Amino acid sequence: MLSSELAALAGVTVRTLRHYHQIGLLPEPPRSSGGYRRYEVGHLVRLLRVTRLASLGVPLSVLPSVLDDPTAAEELLDELDDRASAEIERLTRRRADIAALRRGGTPPDLPPELSEWHPAPEAGTPTDMARHEHEQLVLAAHLLGPAAFRSLFGGLTVPPHVTARFYALGPDSPDDEVASVVDALLAHVEPIMAELANLPQLDSRASELLEQLNEQNLGPVQRRVLRQLQLRLASPESDPGHSGRA
Repeated sequence: MLSSELAALAGVTVRTLRHYHQIGLLPEPPRSSGGYRRYEVGHLVRLLRVTRLASLGVPLSVLPSVLDDPTAAEELLDELDDRASAEIERLTRRRADIAALRRGGTPPDLPPELSEWHPAPEAGTPTDMARHEHEQLVLAAHLLGPAAFRSLFGGLTVPPHVTARFYALGPDSPDDEVASVVDALLAHVEPIMAELANLPQLDSRASELLEQLNEQNLGPVQRRVLRQLQLRLASPESDPGHSGRA
């Protein structure tokens, strides 16, 4: 048989045949006077054994010893069964994750554990701001872990009109509007501060990364609002009249 005939009979490609020759799984046959490999039925039998064992998950690296030792092949079955079981569990978890994402309408690049929490962007939210909120979710969920993330942010809700005012801030926004937005955000964050104090906190590296994301996506006035909000939360007795004038 020629290479193409052997490959067709065994259900593999000629390239696979060449690879098996290179790694020593299949001995190379003598060549004809024209330089073509001439295979015999014994090559076909060995190739069929190789493909069968490979289909069970036997690594190619251990196939030579298994092919020549029936006892080794039997001992390998337990290991193959354990691997198959682990693979089934992994695929079952993946299908469960996909189902959770579908049920919650959650984007697939977020952890499925957030499928019941993930809020959709409010109508009218600018595209760049919706992207920023989504990137925040991706990063914070990774840094905290989905469970801690839900605990830390699940109770934090800001009305759409306040969010819209925050995103509308720009270089020409008057100080009074900046201060008013800080006050509006504070009114929704401050009541849950006692609960947040008992939950897992971001370490310095995580906080730095989230701050870098803000620097990348938010404007200077919006970042100023967040800094003022942090100051007000840290010092609630401070004079609110200065909240927008950092």
